[in-house]
Amino acid sequence: MEKHLVFRLTPWIFLLVIPLLYVDIMWGKNIRFEQRLHYISSPVSISSSSARKMMIVNPNKTVEENSDSLHFLLSRLVQEQDLKKFRATGFSCDTQVYSKHCVTDRATQIDTGAMTVTIPTSQPRREAWLRPYARQEDEILLKKVTPVKIVLGGNATAPPVCDHSHGVPAVVFSTSGFIGNVFHEINEIIIPLYITTAIFKKNVVLVVEDYRPSFMAKYSNVLAQLTSYEILNAAAAAAGNRSSVHCFSGAIVGLKFHGHLSLNASDIPRGLSTLGFKQFLRDSLHLKFSHVSQIKKPTVMLLSRRTTRRIINEEEVVGMMEDLGFRVVVVARAKVISNLELFSSMINSCSVFVGAHGAGLTNELFLPDGAVMVQVDLVGLEWAAATYYGNPARGMGVHYLRYKVEPEESSLLKIFGSRTHQAFVDPKGAFPVHVGREVYLNGQNVRINVERFRETMVEAMSLVRDEPM
Repeated sequence: MEKHLVFRLTPWIFLLVIPLLYVDIMWGKNIRFEQRLHYISSPVSISSSSARKMMIVNPNKTVEENSDSLHFLLSRLVQEQDLKKFRATGFSCDTQVYSKHCVTDRATQIDTGAMTVTIPTSQPRREAWLRPYARQEDEILLKKVTPVKIVLGGNATAPPVCDHSHGVPAVVFSTSGFIGNVFHEINEIIIPLYITTAIFKKNVVLVVEDYRPSFMAKYSNVLAQLTSYEILNAAAAAAGNRSSVHCFSGAIVGLKFHGHLSLNASDIPRGLSTLGFKQFLRDSLHLKFSHVSQIKKPTVMLLSRRTTRRIINEEEVVGMMEDLGFRVVVVARAKVISNLELFSSMINSCSVFVGAHGAGLTNELFLPDGAVMVQVDLVGLEWAAATYYGNPARGMGVHYLRYKVEPEESSLLKIFGSRTHQAFVDPKGAFPVHVGREVYLNGQNVRINVERFRETMVEAMSLVRDEPM
C-alpha cells in the first residue's frame, strides 16, 4: 500500500519542483544581469592595491581608468592635500623631517653631467635643489650628498636633446652617507628605495648619485628585484666631462622614508608593511625559513663585539644558553657580518638573536617570523635601543626582549664610582651630546649577571616553543 502511495505522489512532487527550479535559475540569471548593469553604470571605486582596468560607461563617452597607469602610480607618492596641484602641474614635492622627494609625471630630461633634472611645462621657470638621501635632518651628513638641480617650466628655453630615451620613470637617489654601516645602509637607502619603487613592479630606472661600488655589489640581489633595467651610474654616464642626457616618462628625485627600520601602511604610497618588506628580502636573498617553527632545534646567534660594548664574560653567557638547551652560534668576524648573503642566511636559521646595542642588530630583519630578538640594553642607551631596534622589531613579527644592564654590570661603574652618580641617574642630562656618545656608546663594556640574564633566555625559549606550527 505504501509503495503504491509513493508511486502515485511522485509525479505530483516532480510537477511542483519544476517551477521552483525554473524560478531559481531565472532569478540567478537576473541577479547576474543586474550586477553587470550595475558594474557598467555605477561609479567605480578603485583601491590603491588594485591592478585592474575598470571601464566606466555613460551615454556620452567611454573612459578607461587604469590603476597601473604611470600617472596613477606616481600620484601614490603625492600627499592627498597636494593631489589637486599635482594633477594640474604634473609636479609635487613632499618634505618631512627625515626625507624629501619630488615627483613628476611629465616627460623628464636628466643631464647626468650637471645632475640637472629638467621638466618642461608651460609654467614660468623655477629652480630647486635637492640632496636625494633619506636623512634630511642631518646637515653635516648631507654635505656628502651631491645636490640635484631641478628645473621646472620655462618652455621658452629649449630642453636638452635626448642622448638616451627610456620608456619608464627614473628614481634618483644617492648612495653616500654612512656606507659600511648596515643600519644606515638599510634604514636610509634600501628601505626608502623599496618604499619608493615597489609599486612600479620593477618598471623604473635607478639613477645613482655618489655611486659606491661596494654598496652596489653588497645589495645587488636586492636591487635586482626593484628594477628590470640597467642601473645608471650618473658619474660614469657623464665620464670625460661630457654631458649625457637621459629622457624618461616621469621621475622621482629622492626617497620616501617612513620610520627607523619600518614601513607604515597609512603613509604614502600606502599599503606597504614591514612584514611585506621582510618577505621581499626573503625572496631577494633566497632565505629558507619564513617561520621559527620550521627550525627543528632552538638556535641562538650571539653577536660578539670586539671593541666597544663587549660582553666581557661571553663564555659564561654561552654556557648558560647551552644549559638551557639552545644550540649557540657566536659570530664576531667582520668578513662574515659584511657578507649579506651569508650572514642573512645564518640569521634566518636562528630562533633567537642576542646582541648589545649596535648596528649589527639591524639583521633582526632576517629572522623568521615568531623568532626572538634580545637586546642587551646598556646604560645611557635606552632611547636609542628602543627607537632603532626595539620598537621596529614588533612590526617585523618578531618577539622583542630587553635585558636592561644595571650599573653594577657596566664598566662605567669603575669610572664614576657609584650608581648614584649623575651618569647613571640622569644619562640625558649628565653630559653634552658629543661627550655622552663617547661615554655610553664608545666607552662602555658589560659583565652580564648570568643568573639574571638566564630569566630572559628562559622567556625566549618559552616564546619560541609556544609558537604554533
